[in-house]
Amino acid sequence: MDIGADEFEQSLPLLQELVMGADFVGLDIEFTGLRSNLSGPQQISLFDLPSEWYLKTRQSIQQFTICQIGLSVFSSIEGESNKYIAHSCNFFLFPTTFGVLDSEFSFQASSVQFLNQYGFDYNKFLKNGIPYMNEEQEKKIKHNILTGNWKVRSSLDKDQIKVVIDEVTRWLDLAEEGDWMTLPGIAGFQAFEVQLVLRKALPEIWTVLRDQGVIVKKVSTQHRWYLENTSCDRESCWKEKILLSARGFSVFFQMLVKARKPLVGHNMMMDLLHLHEKFFRPLPESYDEFKLNIHNLFPVLIDTKNVTKDIWKELNFPRVSNLSEVYEVLNSSVPIPEPSFPLYLDVLAPYVNQVNLIRAGVPKINFAGPDSPSIRPPILILTVRKWPGVSEQQVYREFQNFCKFDVRRLTRSQFLLMTNKFKDTRSILKEYKCHPTLRISLYHYWRHSPNVNCLLQTDTVVQARVKIRLERDCSDSDGGASGELEGGAVNARRSGGP
Repeated sequence: MDIGADEFEQSLPLLQELVMGADFVGLDIEFTGLRSNLSGPQQISLFDLPSEWYLKTRQSIQQFTICQIGLSVFSSIEGESNKYIAHSCNFFLFPTTFGVLDSEFSFQASSVQFLNQYGFDYNKFLKNGIPYMNEEQEKKIKHNILTGNWKVRSSLDKDQIKVVIDEVTRWLDLAEEGDWMTLPGIAGFQAFEVQLVLRKALPEIWTVLRDQGVIVKKVSTQHRWYLENTSCDRESCWKEKILLSARGFSVFFQMLVKARKPLVGHNMMMDLLHLHEKFFRPLPESYDEFKLNIHNLFPVLIDTKNVTKDIWKELNFPRVSNLSEVYEVLNSSVPIPEPSFPLYLDVLAPYVNQVNLIRAGVPKINFAGPDSPSIRPPILILTVRKWPGVSEQQVYREFQNFCKFDVRRLTRSQFLLMTNKFKDTRSILKEYKCHPTLRISLYHYWRHSPNVNCLLQTDTVVQARVKIRLERDCSDSDGGASGELEGGAVNARRSGGP
């Protein structure tokens, strides 16, 4: 079921009921882009520590936005063994444009092509997307609304408001007290915004929101005063309704957080980053703070990418990567008695809160504690001969048809090579064993690090200097002793000694 801004508010009670009664919730998010085209040191790499990877990816999260969230709520069927009913929804989202909020975001061509391939409806995203905001944005809007210190900022809203005011003003010139008119096609929190502007600009009218649109009625000054002070549709009530409407999907996000249900995704790291940035708070600079925040929001995470990647040997599971391939493999398996979901959680315990990490120094992040050490293949060191001025890009191109390595310069003629496949490491060591100008071997920090070599060289120099100084001091001491002996002999002769 597709849900946009027009259907969202009336769907909230049912959505809340479904989430609170769920055994677990499946999540998948589509974005306007995945990763900024950063180059050089800002590009993600297998050499990155998790904290370095996070800071690089954080920039992309701030640049792109969410266009759709797919949600499946799984609830066990009472009286049925290991059977579930799934309620699935596709939420089309669009950033809130209200008052001071007017977000900027980018599109990435490859992401647009991917969405087109699967029939994504851009009209639902752009025209009927559910608004949303994070807690920091909500505080600003709430303060501005409740204090009356807000303005219509977006050019589209300004144009719409101007058209509405002109239309109502022309109607007022001919209308009599008690007459009314309808402004169709205005919905959501913008309907409240239009009414606030009209009431402020035109003291001889009153407005009411109905299914068919905003109803404008011509009233006397006394009747207007009475409505302002006794109506359940007072401005103070409106402001709360405006805030609720402007928060949009963020209201449901808070429901999801409070439900504390296991959250299941596939390769879900980018999803978690966007959830934090768009609905909770702007991503912090601290990687550890981000991990703690996510764990507090969603105490149980299950990444099926991480699970399938780890169990293929143990369970003779085919090595598949994307979710559709996983589904096809599982769907073609021989039916076997299946345990209940709580028992599945026991089996999955080693994988809970372990989320797959795309192209970094470690394969996954542990949101419930310290990250595990790297289990990547060993780093290789390439020593280049007879290739002056060689760059990282040239080294990368040298190996790209053979296997994919990340390249990082170590010295003028040495480069580090890293891959996430052990077979590539073994193959390249064998292939380039006797190469005349490119020598590849396993990297050892204490043998190859320029810092260690510099330290050892410095230590050697210091030791040599100390030795020279000691020898000089000893030489001076021997000379002084000889002088004293010779001086003593002279004095002895002068005094008549032997």
